[in-house]
Amino acid sequence: MDSRLKNIAEKCLRGAEDNSMTFPQIVGTLMEEDFESYAIDFRRACAVYYRPDGDSIELPTHQPLAPVASTFDTGAVQSAIREAQQLVPGYTYAGFCGKVMAAGCAGYIVSFSGRRAVYFGRTGETHVEHFPQ
Repeated sequence: MDSRLKNIAEKCLRGAEDNSMTFPQIVGTLMEEDFESYAIDFRRACAVYYRPDGDSIELPTHQPLAPVASTFDTGAVQSAIREAQQLVPGYTYAGFCGKVMAAGCAGYIVSFSGRRAVYFGRTGETHVEHFPQ
């Protein structure tokens, strides 16, 4: 991946982590640059950004403070997503990550063409969140 695209992916990841970019801003930026999707792996503390031609880049994310819970709690994951969507007072991406990890979320995949995010647990449970229309 060329350095310009790598810098864009890094900007979006850091924008999430330092709360300087919202999810819609991140999605818009990545789509403008023809990224296809990205995945966050909480257990490995990494993000992978994918392009349609098969090119990708892996970047380190912030280190989680606690391990992913063993049981996937769909309701708690949905609650954390709603807080993020509504940008409730005090919302942070780190706080979101902590909440979904405590709810058993091991990671998530965002598909721009599929207009959805798929959250998954340690034993393969999933919750699909479609982008708002």
